[in-house]
Parts: sequence; structure tokens; C-alpha cells
Amino acid sequence: MRKIWVLALGMFALGMDTYIVAGILPEMSRDFNKTNAEIGQGVTVFTLCFALSAPIFSAILAKYSVKNILLIALFIFGLANIMTIVAPNYSIYIISRCIAGLGAGIFSPMAVSAGSYLADTKNKGKALALVVGGMSIGTVIGVPVGLQLASIMGWRFSIGIIVVLSICAIICIFILLPNFKIPAPPSMVTRFALFLDIQVLKVIAVTVCAAIASLGLYTYLAEIISKSILADNIALFLTTWGIGGVLGSLMVSMVIDKFKNTQILMLLILICLGFSILLIPVLIEVPFWGLLPFLFWGAMGWATQAPQQHILLQNHKEHGSTSVALNSSVNYLGSAMGAALGGFILIQGGTDEVLIYGALIIIVIGIIIQLFNIFSSNP
Repeated sequence: MRKIWVLALGMFALGMDTYIVAGILPEMSRDFNKTNAEIGQGVTVFTLCFALSAPIFSAILAKYSVKNILLIALFIFGLANIMTIVAPNYSIYIISRCIAGLGAGIFSPMAVSAGSYLADTKNKGKALALVVGGMSIGTVIGVPVGLQLASIMGWRFSIGIIVVLSICAIICIFILLPNFKIPAPPSMVTRFALFLDIQVLKVIAVTVCAAIASLGLYTYLAEIISKSILADNIALFLTTWGIGGVLGSLMVSMVIDKFKNTQILMLLILICLGFSILLIPVLIEVPFWGLLPFLFWGAMGWATQAPQQHILLQNHKEHGSTSVALNSSVNYLGSAMGAALGGFILIQGGTDEVLIYGALIIIVIGIIIQLFNIFSSNP
């Protein structure tokens, strides 16, 4: 499992980089003399490039050594974060986030595939959980630690930690991983045909709604918190959200095995997600209780992925891995859309409450689609 830990380290850096911007928006906006909404577009381009590069490059690079691809992807990712650190202006910052998303999009699916390939049969599930869990741990541990250091040393220092983690992962992968190849994924034509499948579209439409609402709103979490309480508490709320994310992603995997109808489970998760976001403006200024909506929001937001993947695997056994990869890409695409929409709302003068209730509307749309999916699958 030592080789799997190396992959998890790279995923840790990715998870930290994906979500840390949400906590350092105010500092970055002051540095670049831009609004929080404009800085938030860095998350938009990062997640958009992440979503688009994953399916494209996983097919193009399939014939090459997995070890070399992982090293090149992390090199691109690390170099892009160095660009972010030294960025003299907003334009360079946005370009650097695009390149970082490209590197992350190449590394993530390849690391998951490598983890599955390198583990023996009895440990494959554990290996995948460790690799994917590296990203969530990067959120729970990496983001709060990075924010604390950013408050002392500046936001560029916290991005520097991600660079150091990337370098460590590059060195470990170079030393510990063997040269190997994995079976080529389906062609782009096959993937595109699956994307046009109405049954797949119905499922990923719900994924998009959940991602727009949950991850999109998370991008501007600092904006929401600073308008209601002291900005010094941002790290606490981000940590609470991250802890909820880990609990949700772990617990839902156990619930799925006991729940006969995964479609119903997904509906309940969406309802709980909407309820938790609805409680934010009600409880945010109440000591201790104000953290609970963020805990449940994180838990329900992260819990959406496993049921969706389970549904796709059940309905498309012949294209299981492809449909799951598609769902993952769509999740990041939804995150990009949410960050873009949130930024547009703020630029137009919208308040943090507009962001919250806008996210709630998107969840309601997702609930309606999910109800349609349930009734259409049970005539």
C-alpha cells in the first residue's frame, strides 16, 4: 500500500488547491485589486479545465507509461501554482489557474486508475478509497492549515505549500512507482455516444444541479461568512464543512449497501442538502449552532457522488468505468458553472442571501429531476 500512499499525496495537493481559494478570496482580491467575484473566477477556470481535460487526455495519453503521465501532470500542476504565487496581475493569475486545472485533470483519473491497477484484488476497494480520500483529506486538513498560515505569512505562502507537496509527490512517484501501462479507455466516440444516452443524461443532470449548488456556493463561503460574523472564523467554518464532507462520503458508502433503492437515497440526500443550505442564514450568527448547517452541507454535498456512481454502474454495466468518469467530470463542470454563476450574481450587485437562495433553487430543480427519474424507472 506504500505505492498507493504516494498517489494519495498527489491527490491531497489537488484537494487543497481546489478548495483553498474559497478561504483566501478576501486577501487575493485586495492583492490584485479585484472583487471577490472576479477572484472566484479562478475557481471557475480551474474546475472547468479539470472537468474537460480529464476525459480528453485520459484517452489521448492511454498508450504512454502511467508513471510518466503522473510525473508530467504533477509537474504542470506544480509549475502552474508557482505561476500563481508570482502572478503580478489578475490575468496571469487566471492563466495559472487554467494550467493548474489542466494538470489536476490529467493526474486525478490516472491516479485512480493506477491505484486500482497496483493494488491486489482484496485491497482494490481500500486502495481506491485511499486515493480518492486524499482529495477530501486535502480539504479537511490542508485547507484550514493553509488558511492559518495565510493569515500569518500571506496567501502566496499557502499556495507555496501546495507546490512543496507537489514536489514531494513527484519525488516519491519517481522513486517508488514502477513503469506500467493500463488498458486503454473507450474511445472519445464511445464516450460521446454514452453522453447522449437519455438514461445517463437524467442521472448526470442531477449531478450538475448538486455541484452547482454545493460546490458553486462553497466558492463564495468566505463572502457569506464575512458578511455575518468575523472573517477570522472562516477557517473554522471551512474545517466544519470539510469534516462533514469526509463523514458524508464515508457514511453514504455504508448506507448504499443497506438501501434497496439508491434513487430514493439520492432524493433524500438532495432534500437534506437543500435544508442545510436553507438553515445557513437562520443560524449563522448563533454560537455553535451556526456551524451545524455547514457540517450537514458538507456531508450531503460530498454524499451525492457515491449514489450517482452506483446508479450508473447498475444501469450501464458494460460502460461502468466510463459512465462513472463522465459523472466525475460533470461534477467539476457543475462546480465551474456554480462558481461562474455566483460571480455573476455578485458582480450584478447580488447579496450573499441571493447566492444562498439561488443555490436552493438549483437544488429544488435537482429534486424535481430526481423525482422524474424515480417515477420513470418504476412505471
